[in-house]
Amino acid sequence: MPYISVECGPLTAAQKQLLIEKITFAAAEATSIPQQFFMVSVKELPDSSFAIGGRTIDRIKAEFGER
Repeated sequence: MPYISVECGPLTAAQKQLLIEKITFAAAEATSIPQQFFMVSVKELPDSSFAIGGRTIDRIKAEFGER
């Protein structure tokens, strides 16, 4: 049984559902394994746990005026 794990920032329930559906569809299409055999997990991490160029995502968002 194929297992796909995704780590990302916070998502809404709708975003998470859409992400799971699209990943499952794409993986099934690429591998010719039926969708019902795929397991997908989404691990949401806070923006303070991601960094680009030495700055956390929450800091980058604050610099651009996002909340």
